[in-house]
Amino acid sequence: MFDTMVITKTVAAFCGALLVFLLGNWAASALYVSQNADAPQAYVIDTGEDEAAEAEPEVELTFEEAFEVADASAGSSLWSQCRACHQLEEGANGVGPYLHGVVGRPVQSVDGFRYSGALAEAAEVWTPENLSQFIANPQGYASGTSMGYAGLDDVQDRANLIAYIESES
Repeated sequence: MFDTMVITKTVAAFCGALLVFLLGNWAASALYVSQNADAPQAYVIDTGEDEAAEAEPEVELTFEEAFEVADASAGSSLWSQCRACHQLEEGANGVGPYLHGVVGRPVQSVDGFRYSGALAEAAEVWTPENLSQFIANPQGYASGTSMGYAGLDDVQDRANLIAYIESES
């Protein structure tokens, strides 16, 4: 079935197909390469984005300023990230401790919940500032904590979330 002539024809067909593809690639490269690919842009349309970026520098709020104007209703949409592990009902622990009355409560003081022990070194009482720092970066605030949350970067979002938790307590 496989003799020398069949193998020779197969190899020749493969080499011929490869040659056709290489010649096609060479022809396409020669035909469709722009001669002015490195030339500067012919004209620029002004959209005003540069002026707007220069006109409005980002002013970073402190947490205290953000907490003064915090909107609890905006924090209710952020609560969905916390709801997977925490509850707002007093005494209803989930994967994490319940958060009813957490603002002003001593750290690691929920009865019936086993803490990892990492929070005791970080703070004594959950003030809004301490909660904000913890929510921003749980592992950075209390190294070794069992809370597996990546963190919430925006200061205003953290203030809104804490205001929501405090309003629901």
